[in-house]
Amino acid sequence: MCGIVGFSGRFSRELLEKMNLKVSHRGPDDFGAYFIIDKGIGLAHRRLSIIDLSPLGHQPMWDSTNTVAIIFNGEIYNYLELRADLIARGCRFNSQSDTEVLLNLYLHDGEAMLPRLNGIFAFAIWDTRDDSLFIARDGLGVKPLYYAETPKGLLFASELKALLEEPDVDRSLNIQAVHYHMIYLWCPAPYTILNGVKKLEPGHAMVVKEGRVRRSWRYYDMPYDQPIEQLSEQTAISQVEDALREAVTRQMVADVPVGAFLSGGLDSSAVAAFAREASPGHKLQCFTIGFKDASARKEGMTEDLPYAQRVARHLDVDLHTIYVGPEMVGRLEEMIYHLDEPQADPAPLNALFISQLAREHGIKVLLSGAGGDDIFTGYRRHYALMQEKSWGWMPAPVRLGISKAARMLPHGIPWARRLSKAFQYANLNGDERIVSYFFWFSPEALENLYASRLRGTAAYSMPLLSSLANLPDDTQKLNRMLYLEGKHFLADHNLNYTDKMSMAAGVEVRVPLLDPDLVALAARLPVRFKQNGRVGKWVFKKAMEPYLPKDVIYRPKTGFGVPLRHWLRYELRPVVEDVLSKRSIEARGLFDAVGIQELIDNDRNGRVDGTYTIFSLICIELWCRIFLDRRGFSQ
Repeated sequence: MCGIVGFSGRFSRELLEKMNLKVSHRGPDDFGAYFIIDKGIGLAHRRLSIIDLSPLGHQPMWDSTNTVAIIFNGEIYNYLELRADLIARGCRFNSQSDTEVLLNLYLHDGEAMLPRLNGIFAFAIWDTRDDSLFIARDGLGVKPLYYAETPKGLLFASELKALLEEPDVDRSLNIQAVHYHMIYLWCPAPYTILNGVKKLEPGHAMVVKEGRVRRSWRYYDMPYDQPIEQLSEQTAISQVEDALREAVTRQMVADVPVGAFLSGGLDSSAVAAFAREASPGHKLQCFTIGFKDASARKEGMTEDLPYAQRVARHLDVDLHTIYVGPEMVGRLEEMIYHLDEPQADPAPLNALFISQLAREHGIKVLLSGAGGDDIFTGYRRHYALMQEKSWGWMPAPVRLGISKAARMLPHGIPWARRLSKAFQYANLNGDERIVSYFFWFSPEALENLYASRLRGTAAYSMPLLSSLANLPDDTQKLNRMLYLEGKHFLADHNLNYTDKMSMAAGVEVRVPLLDPDLVALAARLPVRFKQNGRVGKWVFKKAMEPYLPKDVIYRPKTGFGVPLRHWLRYELRPVVEDVLSKRSIEARGLFDAVGIQELIDNDRNGRVDGTYTIFSLICIELWCRIFLDRRGFSQ
């Protein structure tokens, strides 16, 4: 796990050094750079040593013939099998690193190497045979990669902030991306909030020559084009159990200690159970978070800590807890800086604090339960979608009436708020309705928040509808939603903040539930094995019954969150009044100060639930201050 930066074009060594410095937190153990002016190539690397801790793992790494060089961020979990195959084909190795395996696999198989990789990665390979850069990102998007095309050439980096070291990168705001951040709270790839910067999409690769993208393609997609397997319940349960065990065991490979997140929910508990099983003789170190005050309970959030403690006792693992409170809000600007994107979710702070705690205990690798809800179901919207069979057949005028009634429900009551969210888009049809489940605020209400020049310019559903067009027409509705979960909500939101916040602490996070074999298995299971009535992740829960207490397996779903509604009314109130003041809003020119103040008042009076929309406004403005106004953040 590392940080990579580089370019192809008319750039300088000084720029390469500045870019590498911007990602120094990602690799505190070593750094290296390669620059050749007549070829216009720069490659630089920051190393977090995980596999082969010796200097032989230094990057940029060249093959033994000095034909190709690589910079690589991530881990290849099946590198030992690939290494054995390459040795059988006559290849010799100087190190024990997975990086050298990648390098030699490219020499032998070229671009055809990509489907053979089981891992998390973003890498760039410089090939002197044709002066090309081969750049690729892993299939699920666990590792980030940004790039910018400028008149001088192309730059790329693990983090967006490194690209902004080049003055020629277009810093104008992507207005559609602003709309996406407002409606989804995150921005779907390949877009970012800047016109001049894009995300290389998960499962994509490109070839760059002389500073220009010559070719780009998708080599992997979420496998919902498979035929559904008609399995017995017991066969499905056994297959999930075996695939999960294999995924966790595969991802334990490391030359440093491996720990785990443990929230006490099913996903992290399942990963911890199999991690403990895979490491006999070593007591697994687990990490969690607890709240100092009662604000979470006042907001109706179920406290995770008692469940995490129960699982730790059950599995006989060590549990380390960091206790946090409202003082977390003081780290908001730091969070946005590390995220690179104005994601309106305070949960990344939890990931940061847990990662820092792990690092303090000498742990450089953590296993996460991220992804379970995205491949097996688990969110409320999955249950809501499956319930459409009871009303989706109604005539359009009736569904329109249901939609209007849902929008009139009081938002100050949790059950009414959830009911309103489930039915407020009942008037929509097909994929439009599936996409609407990802909306955090109604498009009509958002229009009142924009400055006049931005009103009527939003194409909110476009990127997700475009993604759904990749699927066969007969793909079941639940699988269509799960495709969007994995391709966008997971990659553009959860995995982005997991990577950025853990790497800010110098910790690598792995996600066994996103092992490609397990993802493929989940995709071809009948939907009734995933969402079975009110029970989400049904087959996953059944598979874990021999290993975990039932009250942990079947506990109500809780998010990895914080009491944001409470904070906005109290601890964050000064931030709201500053960042969303009339003067601030009018100076930025994106939003309407009157509309925003009306939203804030209505939210405080319980007439609407504008919590995350208000937070999104805050995050966008703070992002602009940090990255466009270059104010930095208070440390």
